[in-house]
Amino acid sequence: MAPRGNHSDGMTEFVLAGFPNLNSTGVELFSVFFLIYLLTLTGNVLILGAVGADQRLQTPMYFFLSNLSCLEILITSVIIPKMLSNFLSKQHTISFAACIAQFYFYFFLGASEFLLLAVMSVDRYLAICRPLHYPLLMSGAVCVRVALACWVGGLLPVLGPTVAVALLPFCRQGAVVQHFFCDSGPLLHLACTNTTKLEEADFALAFLVIVSSLAITAASYGRIVLAVLRIPSASGRQKAFSTCSSHLMVVTLFYGSAMFLYVRPSQSGSVDANWSVTVITTFVTPLLNPVIYALRNDRVKEALTDMFRKARAALSENSFLSESLRKKTVS
Repeated sequence: MAPRGNHSDGMTEFVLAGFPNLNSTGVELFSVFFLIYLLTLTGNVLILGAVGADQRLQTPMYFFLSNLSCLEILITSVIIPKMLSNFLSKQHTISFAACIAQFYFYFFLGASEFLLLAVMSVDRYLAICRPLHYPLLMSGAVCVRVALACWVGGLLPVLGPTVAVALLPFCRQGAVVQHFFCDSGPLLHLACTNTTKLEEADFALAFLVIVSSLAITAASYGRIVLAVLRIPSASGRQKAFSTCSSHLMVVTLFYGSAMFLYVRPSQSGSVDANWSVTVITTFVTPLLNPVIYALRNDRVKEALTDMFRKARAALSENSFLSESLRKKTVS
């Protein structure tokens, strides 16, 4: 007799399998991923602080970079803190509600990031290839509306698949999710019903978001490369290509890993291979983005230097005032 499935209403928790085939202890893994998380947060928070504090960075490019940093902070915070607690815990459980919430926010933020990367590539294309029209095309109001569209564009389409997954019947309590977080394929693999239709819907949505944004990004960078090739100065071409190649490296990693994971008709049969590729989108690109997009940028480095100088001056002034007040009080 087939096992009787428990509807999601009766499901209380899953068990996260974590990283397979690793001999490291929980403390060692905690140390490595905590460092990655700390560096990711630090880099992206520095970008947010610099863009917010320096008038020189009040441009469309840095506005979109600050949105990217927000997304990177949120998407890593959806995954890593729970994973870190599991490294130090003997029970790697996650509640059903937390699992579905993690599922939703991971895909919502990921979809928003794909849309934002496409917008950022169009912004660079307009800045380089349409410099005279750029201030009008990318005004402050336009930038806010476009960024909001990226967030909403990830927020709404993921609601349907999330509700569908939440309503699936799962075979038993404490089922093991073969991943370090609640990803789509491993969850569908645990369902006690045919998930073909849901996998096809997920594939269509992933194809629409990932491939369409990739096409826009590729077309924009293609136009940028053609424009750069027409620059008469060799040093100007080298500088432009250096910037573009760095951006393209991150874009290639992000899109390539996402297409491997999600742009295919069946996900539930690929559980064993998913975790290693997911590391790229979850840990590597959020760590690289602050370095590639901003911290290698001279204007951002100048803004950070000024921000630290002002902070140090403010601390010195506060220390001096406190010391003066103390002396007056003693007198």
